[in-house]
Amino acid sequence: MARTKFKFNPETLSYDKIRLSAQAVALKIAAYFIGSLIIAAVYYVIWAVFVDSPKEKLLRNEISQLTLQYELIQKEMGDMEIVLDQLQETDDNLYRSIFEADPVSSAYRTAGTGGVRRYRELDGFSNAQLVGETTEKLDILRNRIYVQSKSYDELVDLAENKEEMLGAVPAIMPISNKDLKRTASGFGPRMHPIYKIIMMHNGMDFTAPTGTDIYATGDGKVIAVVTSQKGLGNYVTIDHGYGYTSTYAHMSGFNVRRGQSIKRGEVIGFVGSTGLSVAPHLHYEIKYNGNYVDPANFYFNDLTAEEYERMVEISSNTGQSFD
Repeated sequence: MARTKFKFNPETLSYDKIRLSAQAVALKIAAYFIGSLIIAAVYYVIWAVFVDSPKEKLLRNEISQLTLQYELIQKEMGDMEIVLDQLQETDDNLYRSIFEADPVSSAYRTAGTGGVRRYRELDGFSNAQLVGETTEKLDILRNRIYVQSKSYDELVDLAENKEEMLGAVPAIMPISNKDLKRTASGFGPRMHPIYKIIMMHNGMDFTAPTGTDIYATGDGKVIAVVTSQKGLGNYVTIDHGYGYTSTYAHMSGFNVRRGQSIKRGEVIGFVGSTGLSVAPHLHYEIKYNGNYVDPANFYFNDLTAEEYERMVEISSNTGQSFD
């Protein structure tokens, strides 16, 4: 019960009871109400800021678990990247070497990754960096796995065509060369027999009497049958596919026509001394992807390791070519 208040009246020398007007009562009630609201608001702020509700506690636990899961996913993706690196290295340096295929370019393996940041929609979240990094790494892994799967598809096709490829690669000597007695000048810088200067000799020379049979060294298609008294003289070029071509020069005659399909070991022409040549012989060249390569490295169907070493020694000791 509210205490009654009195006020001293000097005229009557007595205490008069104080009676509040309705307005004063209303103001007093309003002051109490506003004060109560302020106190309640202060308590609410303190509670909201420093004390988690059950729902907030649950959400914080979920965020903590999700953060931990993202970190574990990042670790697992790191392990997957190591495995992919090993698969890529095996693919490029083993499988593709076996099938004589070019490695997959690094530009193709990383296509579609990097560049302008693609995860702006994640900005503003408390763990935006972690989520963004994980999403980006997942995109990169997805792309690398796709590229690697396409590479393996290509290797499967190469494996299925391996027998055909082995038949196409030039792998025998172009003439009969028993005891390697017909081996002459090899691949590399040689003294030109006519110009008497050191010039690059882009093939191998085999001495043989005019009219000796010349054999196709691999399956393929004849793409050139040329009659000339300059340079290589009369020559035949065979496209073996898979990047390989072979050329047989200074021939005295032909046994094939342009566009003809040919098998390894078939007679394509005969030894001669046409063009820039100082004696009857066969000049034999191999190109791989348009570049000259040493034919001595391709006689693996004919020679043992010892015969190969002897042939290289014989061809290297010849300081002058025949053309």
